[in-house]
Amino acid sequence: MLDVLTEAFMNDPLVCWLFPKAAERGHLQSHFYRPLLTHPAAEAYLAGRLEGASVWLTLAAGQTPHEEQPDASEAGQHAVFGTNGARLLALGQALAPRHPDREPHLYLPCMGVISGRQGSGLGSAMLRHRLARADADGLPAYLEASSPRSRALYQRHGFEDLGEQVRVADSPLLWPMWRPPQH
Repeated sequence: MLDVLTEAFMNDPLVCWLFPKAAERGHLQSHFYRPLLTHPAAEAYLAGRLEGASVWLTLAAGQTPHEEQPDASEAGQHAVFGTNGARLLALGQALAPRHPDREPHLYLPCMGVISGRQGSGLGSAMLRHRLARADADGLPAYLEASSPRSRALYQRHGFEDLGEQVRVADSPLLWPMWRPPQH
């Protein structure tokens, strides 16, 4: 799972901004994804022959996705991510107030497809799989799209922009997006 996510996002503009040194990027990404995979509310899915992966969190009303992480402090971020920790912390602080918490919902912190299979429909298949269950359960879903291409994918699956885009310093834009349950 870690290898698929790491490869899928190796050249993603946001990941390159967070971890600018290519030689360190893969190692730091695995430290970034590991707490998501071990989160008590996590559901992880693999697609294809280890070609795509997604991590979903089922959050209760009032629950935030990062409250379970012990190293979310500035010192903890620096200890794990070095000088990159400041960018991670700033991005987290900018996104936290945008995350809706008024009702139970699914949160998609990451979904990626390895570079050779992007555009082949695996992302859509992963979305359809989990969103069908969300619809049956009456659960809305939230995510932050990190590129115009991913934003367009999510829009095709019923997500809509939720307020203004987010940018931290010279980071790429992120689009908070919300999808009410479909009937």
